[in-house]
Amino acid sequence: MSLDIAFVKAAELIVDQDNFVRAVLSGRRRNMQTNYERIDIRPVQLKDGLKLQLILSEEKQNTTKNIDVDREKILELLNSGYANVLVEFSTGSYSIRITKKGEALIHESKGTFERTVAHDRAKERLLESTDSFLIEVGISDHKGSIKPSMQDKYRQVEEFLRILEPALPEKKEKVSVVDLGCGHAYLTFAAHQYLNKKGIQAHVIGIDVREASRVRNNAIAKKLGITDSIEFRAEEISDTPITSADIAIALHACDTATDDAIAWGVQHNVGLLLIAPCCHHDLQVQMQEIPEPWPMLTRHGIMRERLGDLLTDSFRTQILKLLGYRVDAIEFVGGEHTPRNLMIRATKTGAKPEPNEIARYKDMLAQWSVNPALAQRLEKELGAI
Repeated sequence: MSLDIAFVKAAELIVDQDNFVRAVLSGRRRNMQTNYERIDIRPVQLKDGLKLQLILSEEKQNTTKNIDVDREKILELLNSGYANVLVEFSTGSYSIRITKKGEALIHESKGTFERTVAHDRAKERLLESTDSFLIEVGISDHKGSIKPSMQDKYRQVEEFLRILEPALPEKKEKVSVVDLGCGHAYLTFAAHQYLNKKGIQAHVIGIDVREASRVRNNAIAKKLGITDSIEFRAEEISDTPITSADIAIALHACDTATDDAIAWGVQHNVGLLLIAPCCHHDLQVQMQEIPEPWPMLTRHGIMRERLGDLLTDSFRTQILKLLGYRVDAIEFVGGEHTPRNLMIRATKTGAKPEPNEIARYKDMLAQWSVNPALAQRLEKELGAI
């Protein structure tokens, strides 16, 4: 189907005043820029009639805007550079994924979606507080209410799922997920529960070096009755015998454990990586020869540390780009023990790197006289480009 025809059909579904439920525009088309990271659209009943409410998501904030139910305005949004379009209506869903060649990949499915047009509706939750996993891990109490002390953790779970949702592989009825450095496995269980709620058969494996984590998490899985589709292992990321996954996540794995997780994902051709780094000590130690004019900044300890964080994650995103991934660095809610709130979302495209991107990476290495941990782990792969 041509892209124009696909957009016309999506627009018709969105302006259907009786059946439209919601739409999500996300991702970025090749060689195009978008004004917002994501746009959510839903119908809303106001005093002067039915409108379409746009939630315009940026890195630091969301803005809400109401517009008329106008086909041309919707077509303009659909043509504004987004790579993924999801439309849900009362009897099914329709999605468009635009390839790097500008072709439209269409997926249609049947289902039942509840339509809500109330203006002041409660914020939609991707996992209800009554989910049995939230009760078992201690985020919700026995009545299914979020504990006051766990509000931040629940928010982290919700934000993670909102980042995962638009990046899910299309036309996948089965998905394999590996959580590299899962710890207490809040997000490991969340991914499992959410994917199954979406009708996607998920097999999830959580890896953590600590035996106590394996025992605790497997016990929770057994209590939930989901041991056939989720399991936990005590092993090093670099030593795991797992050789494939559709999605790999690593959330606040400390220092170079993040690099171990990224390297594992690249070397095993994982399609989607969701990485929230933590504790950037590797380059902090290596930053001895500070190029001009950066000494003006690095003479201050806290500023030197933050610059080291940015350099580390800049190298990580560039390495992923050079090795065939489309990469976004987006805001993510930090854990309760760390202020880190960056997430690297990388989708495998197989695109060859541009010569200027390779040169930029090499110039940056030479300027700072560093050898990032991820570059060491992927030396063979980088040497082949």
